[in-house]
Amino acid sequence: MRVADIIIKAFEMQGITTIFGYPGGANLPLYDALRLNTNVKHVLVRNEQAAAHAANGYARANKKIGACMATSGPGATNLITGIATAYMDSIPMIIVTGQVKSDLIGKDVFQEADIVGATESFTKHNYLVKNPNDIPRVLAEAFYIATTGRPGPVLIDVPRDVLDARIPFSTLPEVSIQGYNPTIEGHAGQIKRALQKLNAAKRPIIFAGGGVIAAKATEELRAFANAGRIPVINTLMGLGSFPMDSPLFIGMIGYHGHDFALEMISKADFVMIAGSRMSDRATLNFKSLSPQADVVHIDIDPAEIGKIFNHQIPMVGDLKMILRKFNEKITPLDTEGWLEEIAQLRPKLAPVELEATNTVTPKIALRVLSEKVGNDAILVADVGQNQIIAARNFPYNGDRMYLTSGGLGTMGYSLPAGIGATYGAPDKQVITVVGDGGIQMLIAELGTLRQSNNNLIVLLFNNHRLGMVRELQDTQFNSNYYAVEWEFTPDFVKIAEAYGLPAVRVNSNADLPGVFDAALASGGPYFIECMVDPEENCLT
Repeated sequence: MRVADIIIKAFEMQGITTIFGYPGGANLPLYDALRLNTNVKHVLVRNEQAAAHAANGYARANKKIGACMATSGPGATNLITGIATAYMDSIPMIIVTGQVKSDLIGKDVFQEADIVGATESFTKHNYLVKNPNDIPRVLAEAFYIATTGRPGPVLIDVPRDVLDARIPFSTLPEVSIQGYNPTIEGHAGQIKRALQKLNAAKRPIIFAGGGVIAAKATEELRAFANAGRIPVINTLMGLGSFPMDSPLFIGMIGYHGHDFALEMISKADFVMIAGSRMSDRATLNFKSLSPQADVVHIDIDPAEIGKIFNHQIPMVGDLKMILRKFNEKITPLDTEGWLEEIAQLRPKLAPVELEATNTVTPKIALRVLSEKVGNDAILVADVGQNQIIAARNFPYNGDRMYLTSGGLGTMGYSLPAGIGATYGAPDKQVITVVGDGGIQMLIAELGTLRQSNNNLIVLLFNNHRLGMVRELQDTQFNSNYYAVEWEFTPDFVKIAEAYGLPAVRVNSNADLPGVFDAALASGGPYFIECMVDPEENCLT
């Protein structure tokens, strides 16, 4: 069987129904294999970076592995930002790149690039396959590595002659990787110690990060918090892991998070960190969560434990399995006074009432849209003011409702990731929220959206500038603005229409309900440009 056909067949065997990519000379055998395999769909993007972001959105929306492909040289290097984005957010992905012929590697031939070397620091693992007989083992290992332990992207670089080679093949082999054995079971003694500390606590808090979602442990987290009557704080990447409408939810912590969450965690006497990197964005560089608190940190990746804080009870293992063990022992805690205090202060979480303006207010737009779609939508936010506004003004009560680039902070992520999410969850309404800076990073993917004709609403907030940069210059540089205003802004509605998309411009909040109704009723792609006050900030 041809190696290219084996690769596509392996994707099919793993339940991957859609691959995102861009063809070129070095990976053409893969496209011939796709032509012959009707069980795997290919989505032709307009830029390879978009292929990686789309695979990211696909993986996050359907809880499986994302897959993307590119040719050698510039095709492969265009993937790099998308791969790094997935790596920082622990997204399981397989990236297959074509490479020049084996005997030409290292000779600086046309479209040669050392993509394995270039991506070593932000892939979980990568391979250069020079022996065709290695491909079944490499594929099996790649799928295993990408999805076990802390998930992440794995790159497979395959020379053109290897893709063309033929070898016997029936199925992927069993995986046995020397030195790679992620810890799954939490240490029984540490679990016992943690339960003892928890049972003695009067003001416990769960600090839930994106690892809860990555571990598919939202049900276990909710059961644990509800059974123990323990309040929950989310990081940006943890949004959706615990319902915002629960009285136990006390907000998002971190950069542009809720002051209420920070206030409550400073009073806690027990903090369970569940699946969080504890990055500077989440911790605001504070030196301790709470001086008086017993701190338990659970993470699948031992490198993340103790990286920022010293914890009394570190616990390495699969969060889903560890929470199940906690749930076997948890009983309602004596937190009545703590919950009463939180209930009295919880109105601080209520959305601020906003005055009417002559432009669209993004916060109002998202609140209106949330009333239209409820809990049955996926919102994909870009990076900038729109990311924070979307995080704070949309109720994420369901799992995997909020997708964004939290670790790398990649502008341009949301449009291709939203397209990928429509393939990963075709029964969901997907909404991309983006600014006029982010949309221009990968605006050609509007063509991919039109080509797919999938159910994606693109909600563009246009303030004619780089809003987050302006806001930072406002607060950090005494409002001395520089390089934040566009000298020219295109007509985005005309661009969307040129790509064949229905598009509309909204100038006031009063027009939002009708526009959203029309977009949702269309059942397909829809582009909405909202004209926003250039002076509006994230938090005011």
